[in-house]
Amino acid sequence: MADHLAAAVGTESAARARPVTFRPQALLLTVLGRHVLDRGEDLAVGAATLIAVLQRLGVSEQAARSTLTRMVRRGLLDRQQQGRRAYFTLTADSRTLLQEGRRRIFAPAPVRQRWDGEWTLLSFSIPESRRDERHRLRARLAWNGFGLLRDGLWLAPGRLEVAQLISDLRLEKHVDAFAARALAPTDVAELVQRAWDLGDLRSRYDAFAVRWSGPHAPAPGGDLPRQVCLITEWRHILREDPLLPADYLPGDWPALEAARLFHRLHSRYSPGAAETFAELLDVVVSPGSEISSTARAGSLSGHRRLHAP
Repeated sequence: MADHLAAAVGTESAARARPVTFRPQALLLTVLGRHVLDRGEDLAVGAATLIAVLQRLGVSEQAARSTLTRMVRRGLLDRQQQGRRAYFTLTADSRTLLQEGRRRIFAPAPVRQRWDGEWTLLSFSIPESRRDERHRLRARLAWNGFGLLRDGLWLAPGRLEVAQLISDLRLEKHVDAFAARALAPTDVAELVQRAWDLGDLRSRYDAFAVRWSGPHAPAPGGDLPRQVCLITEWRHILREDPLLPADYLPGDWPALEAARLFHRLHSRYSPGAAETFAELLDVVVSPGSEISSTARAGSLSGHRRLHAP
């Protein structure tokens, strides 16, 4: 099976829908956010568990091991060794990332039904020598709903806590942020069209609906692979969606119907996915762990119980 999972889009909307490819790290982040995040900070999940899940998603063992190594290097996982077995825990950075993502992913709908007319304006200047940090900032802005109004000027609906949003990037001295309201002669509807590609976003929601409303899920068999692919694709769409005010979206905007489909399918796949993951789960709990009794019971039921010496 391919190291990257690729699913073809139904021919019904082939003109607008394109194949979706999930990188192993994107799939693994979904697994960690859905099946590991709530199990306690000191619980370490075996490499064998994570590799087995990724293999069910079409990722080779070699690619899965490389993904774990890269995530350790990027500060998203910590590794510990128990004899010949490797185990992984989430880091503070990955917990923050996954918690933030969960709030977006499982929100009722990706549309602002109520809005007070306020915008957040942001500009930044980062030296070329720090282009990796500039890239991370741009990705963070896009994930939090900012659109590029013109060179160096970003715009997002609502008043956002910019300092909190970028605190871990340590770029405060390079960023200026303002709360603002549109004044005449600004055409807000035209501004929205200019700052965000609504046509592309519509096509993403339409493609999602076509792919996931058919008789066959666009994922490998089993509730766990289907759940992981469903969440991963939905997260990728939301990453491009600024959660714009409903007043400036077309009346037939497809996000609401797509969100209902996502939540319905997630509820369908989740029980079986949780059962499968529990069967694969191998953990180490260090002595003195502060894992809650509920998390401990949920984490350690139905699989190996290991304790670090």
